[in-house]
Amino acid sequence: MRNERLRWLLLSAIFAAIMAVLSQLTIPLPLIPITGQTLAVGLTATILGSRYGTLAIFIYVLLGAIGLPVFTEASGGLQVLFGKTGGYIFGFILTVYATGLILEKAGFTLKNAIIANIVGMVITLICGSVQLKFVLDIPWDKAVAFGATPFVVVGVVKAVLASIIGIKVRERLIATRLLRLEQPTIR
Repeated sequence: MRNERLRWLLLSAIFAAIMAVLSQLTIPLPLIPITGQTLAVGLTATILGSRYGTLAIFIYVLLGAIGLPVFTEASGGLQVLFGKTGGYIFGFILTVYATGLILEKAGFTLKNAIIANIVGMVITLICGSVQLKFVLDIPWDKAVAFGATPFVVVGVVKAVLASIIGIKVRERLIATRLLRLEQPTIR
């Protein structure tokens, strides 16, 4: 049991690192950039589930909070977390937990993963829009127009990609016994 817990903790740390790496991948577009950050969030939830996926995101957020350049555009620090984009990052915690929980309850199938990742995307966009509203002191309609609407189509595409890749990787990790279905409790 002790080795199993260590395995899950190591997987959480590895996924925090994957988040940091994928967060640096950016496709610059005129209105909004597309990053690998939310794709990594979906992958983490789909592969690790609620408990250890959330732990991975906590590690990622903590690394960024202490100033390591793990957030998009190699940024880090409390100013990012409490700035206009910090709501998305805080939202990742709720996103991974909810996405993983849906999959644990409904089953780790492609259909369930797509549904769970789309729910997660909505949670991230809501959290991002809420913080954007208060940081920029703008009305709710503008916060949603700037903080959520432009990201919906790309978010759905990333949710589907995270589902397809995540389910396949999860199946392979289980087949190779690197991932077990039973998760030890986090202490």
